[in-house]
Amino acid sequence: MIKIIQAEYLQKRVLRVCFSDNSYGDYDLQPLIDKKTELTLPLKDEFYFKQFFLELGALGWRNGLELSPGNIHRKLAEQQLLCYEVKAA
Repeated sequence: MIKIIQAEYLQKRVLRVCFSDNSYGDYDLQPLIDKKTELTLPLKDEFYFKQFFLELGALGWRNGLELSPGNIHRKLAEQQLLCYEVKAA
């Protein structure tokens, strides 16, 4: 089961997300925010957006929005935006 082990704000609506399988990618949440749902509208505010946290390997915000690590991983892979760290032997 893939988990998010680290997330870092990079720029407007983009987070660098690192996964438990030593992969990472820059995840643009603007398409999600553009859906304008009750849970995603608060992310338009940059201050609020930056208040993300990790809980049990998922990405969340205090309004209850929680994003699945597996889904983020899959989307990054489909967009060919997933990179893997090469570890020295």
